[in-house]
Amino acid sequence: MVKKTKIVATLGLVSDSKEILTALVENGMNVARLNFSHGSHEWHGNIIKTIREISAEKGIAVGILADLQGPRIRTVVTEPVEIKKGEEILVSDIAQKLTTNNEQQTTKKILLDVENIVDDIEVGNEILIEDGLMKVVVKEKNEGILLCEVIDGGTIKNHKGVNIPDANLHIDPITDKDEKDLAFVLENDVDFVAMSFVSSGANIETLRDKMKNILGREEDLPQIIAKIERKEAIKNLDDIIEHTDAIMVARGDLGIEIEGTKVAILQKEIVKKSLAAMKPVIVATQMLDSMIVNPRPTRAEVSDVTNAVVDHADAVMLSGESASGKYPVESVRTMKEIIENTEASPFDDVTHLLSLNGDGDFKKVIKSAYELAKSSNAKAVVLGSASGFTARLFSHFRPQQPMLVVTHNKKTYNQLSLVWGIDPKFYERGEVFREDIDWLIEDAKKNGVLATGDKVVLILGRTPDGEHIQLVGIKEI
Repeated sequence: MVKKTKIVATLGLVSDSKEILTALVENGMNVARLNFSHGSHEWHGNIIKTIREISAEKGIAVGILADLQGPRIRTVVTEPVEIKKGEEILVSDIAQKLTTNNEQQTTKKILLDVENIVDDIEVGNEILIEDGLMKVVVKEKNEGILLCEVIDGGTIKNHKGVNIPDANLHIDPITDKDEKDLAFVLENDVDFVAMSFVSSGANIETLRDKMKNILGREEDLPQIIAKIERKEAIKNLDDIIEHTDAIMVARGDLGIEIEGTKVAILQKEIVKKSLAAMKPVIVATQMLDSMIVNPRPTRAEVSDVTNAVVDHADAVMLSGESASGKYPVESVRTMKEIIENTEASPFDDVTHLLSLNGDGDFKKVIKSAYELAKSSNAKAVVLGSASGFTARLFSHFRPQQPMLVVTHNKKTYNQLSLVWGIDPKFYERGEVFREDIDWLIEDAKKNGVLATGDKVVLILGRTPDGEHIQLVGIKEI
């Protein structure tokens, strides 16, 4: 049994050795996530080198995802500030001074570490502190000082995270640190760049332009993964999906900015819209969270992963489980087993065509090829795809048969590691013509995936002008 839903695993100090990385790949990791909120460039560079070595040795596509930290709003206090429900507290930013007559009303005050952020905060806005454990609401705004009422109390410590869900924040999503990290990851030829704090499609295009400028080219760029983690991103979801290459449902921050009881429904909406736009979608955060300390997940966590698979997400993601937990390999293996069991069940079956935006001639041809695969006794679908577009389009329909894809483009090979159901192979001597397909079929026979006499649906990708498909048909091998 070969799973079709992909696994993204975050790497950390518990999973940075070649031995552990090899075990992660062998147990189902398809994409390695490097979190640039942590670790030096030297550490990340060694990880990238090791993953590339393992991928070449195993003949398995392993994508590398660089997750930029993005801006973070944090508290600034000289000592912990205890706040209680019903009290008032002053909030400002580091560009302001908390020396006003309001101090007569309260001695409790905090700063936010982003200059002039108070300009974007209005009366009625909620300010959430430390993952939403504490909440205050703005009652008055006067000359850069916010008078807030405490709704949920606690102890505010220095450098704790802050979310302001309803404010239209004018914060550049690419920080100075991100600029340096971006230059580094492009130099090291990563396959995906995840962008935090996304609020619009324009943010995505800004990042793409920066990559073009750094690399001096417009082709073979890393694909951009937009992290949906802000309330504003939900408002502009269609615009973001249109401009990005892939989507991550970042449920951690999203669950702070949006009522937690709505996150599961929003997850399904984001997955559905991403699939319709043919954009790979990752469901992330706390999927097997208890396995950070326990060798087995809770039943609720198993159900969580199962539901993401049933929704036909392209990938599910591990964070602390594989980066800092006690059981990194076991977490990947467990996630793989959940995926395989779900995909073997009738609940994962696609009984009707999934929604697809647009209806061009090329999409009609691929849809016909899917119908051919569905109605025939073909053992597999064999595709040649230079850019990966044909493979992603066929994957959209979620066929039951294995999808074997050959490409001569190394970037395409690595990026297909994120796409549902695709088993990519790299053949550098070909140009996605007959030679590639013959090599792919022989490779599949050698590995026991196909046998002489099997029938396959054969698809050769678009012509160089991108307008016409070269071949669709049934072939007996």
